[in-house]
Amino acid sequence: MGTSQTDLQQRVVEIIDGISADLVAASHHIHAHPELNFEEHIAAETLASTGKRHGLEVEKGVFGLETSLAASVGDGPTVCVMSEYDALPEIGHGCGHNVIAAAGLGAAIALSKIADEAGGRVLYLGTPAEEGGGGKIVMAQNGALNNVDIAMMVHPADTDLLTFDAIALQQLRAHYAGKEAHAAAAPEQGLNALDAAVLGYMAVAALRQHIATSERVHGIFTKGGDKPNIVPKEAETLWYVRAPTSATLENLKVRVQHALESGAHATGCTCRHEWVGHPYAEMKNNEALSAVYGLHSATLGRTLAVPTAHNRVVGSTDMGNVSQLVPSIHPMIKVAPTGTAIHTRDFAGYAISPEADAAVIDGAKAMALTAVSYWTDPALQAQIRSGFPS
Repeated sequence: MGTSQTDLQQRVVEIIDGISADLVAASHHIHAHPELNFEEHIAAETLASTGKRHGLEVEKGVFGLETSLAASVGDGPTVCVMSEYDALPEIGHGCGHNVIAAAGLGAAIALSKIADEAGGRVLYLGTPAEEGGGGKIVMAQNGALNNVDIAMMVHPADTDLLTFDAIALQQLRAHYAGKEAHAAAAPEQGLNALDAAVLGYMAVAALRQHIATSERVHGIFTKGGDKPNIVPKEAETLWYVRAPTSATLENLKVRVQHALESGAHATGCTCRHEWVGHPYAEMKNNEALSAVYGLHSATLGRTLAVPTAHNRVVGSTDMGNVSQLVPSIHPMIKVAPTGTAIHTRDFAGYAISPEADAAVIDGAKAMALTAVSYWTDPALQAQIRSGFPS
């Protein structure tokens, strides 16, 4: 007779408790060395070396990306546990990816110790460049999710939630071209690309009044001229365009593009648009898998709420693309006081607080416990399959 589900679950909890100091240390080290998209060399090495110290052979530079990670142990139904570890410009780990990184590694190490007994396979993936680079998308295109049955990760927030309201996104860069001239001596000879960009920005601002409340458009100026007494011949803006689904995103993309081009028409300039990178799909939360994660989280003292209009975290992630390919979950775990927004310096500070350290351990345990339930419960496996695609 095989080892019982209860025994296996007790063991993964004990394993994670036993390596908790190293997991927290990894989280803090990654936090102290923030790295941007595709530059996460310190983070990748930290996770790989910590994994190796505990018997998990983590390979670097896999599935087409230099700072990616992968490890595989066992044979059978495959649970993929993911880590993110890129940071943001200026504010570092204002999204708390150091917590995601360490929690994912902790779950993977624990599961690797019992995978053979449980009759399953754990696949650990370190996924670079979630903040706009789409590392998971690139890795999936290169086969990372082949033969994966379920995927999971946990993301820090200011509250404990069953899922993340992740909507579809694509980035847009608008390049404006005009004609330089001396701004005082011969302004009539110039075509002001900055004016074109400003009018395009204002056109998008006007458009915002007439889009759905579930849609989002926000942008910045990345180029606006070189000197005040030279009519700017070039200007550039960068935008995030978001909508609830990939299908509704396509319609909004056209409207935003037209608004931006209007500034060029008004000033005699030209506008060239460029849709940047990989489009992010909406998150498809697998309810059966999410419910099991929620039950295990509750045993750890974390009761996960269902997102509501007044208690939700909205954003976009390349985990949404993963969820379109395999049954997935993306729960949120509390690391900061309620009301603390992610992508802020305040949140970056809380990402190495005692509450964040506890989230590393609880997140690792909840994912590991969920994986054991999946491996040892054929009825749950069938239920998750039947709900995908939903």
